[in-house]
Amino acid sequence: MSKQLLVDFIPFDITPQMLSEAKANTNGPLVLKGPLQKAGEKNHNGRVYPREVLEREVEKYQQIIKERRALGELDHPESSIINLKNVCHNVTECHWEGDTVVGTIEILTTPSGNIARDLIRNNIRIGISSRGLGSVRNVNENTVEVQDDFELLCFDLVSSPSTRGAYMNLAEGINHNKQLIGGTQDKKDINKYLKIEGIIRDILSEIR
Repeated sequence: MSKQLLVDFIPFDITPQMLSEAKANTNGPLVLKGPLQKAGEKNHNGRVYPREVLEREVEKYQQIIKERRALGELDHPESSIINLKNVCHNVTECHWEGDTVVGTIEILTTPSGNIARDLIRNNIRIGISSRGLGSVRNVNENTVEVQDDFELLCFDLVSSPSTRGAYMNLAEGINHNKQLIGGTQDKKDINKYLKIEGIIRDILSEIR
């Protein structure tokens, strides 16, 4: 089987404490904690990750974390390459809690990290998206199992879909307005994108 890029979304709940820290910490890094991936359970994309496959990849990932190279982007690209100019966070630790891989991520003071921080300050729900290379095997009509050749690449921060399969591409919207990054129009521009996201959610809800 040929390898393909596997991207899987998990909602990342922002607690009141995280939100408070995001609003108070305007200059330094912001730390978030939550689930990164789950084993043995069908996810949002209909994939199941066997426990033994994830255990092996999480173990390998520990060395990358130790070297402070566990970087992730804001929005996941359709690429196996981590683009440094889009990096917004670094995973500082991850461990198992039952069948769930739980981790701590540090939001960096990069342009993409600043955007993520402002979204969190506005109480926007975000998610973690694992990115890896591997093949899958059909289990039934609606489920596939990730195979032993899976290679974990990174974890990206993404917008949370309100409808299954519905994602808002933050990168496309933000890149059209360079003033959003570090400029005086931050709040106005973010509010504009939040309104757009709300409209899209309403439309998708009606269609469904």
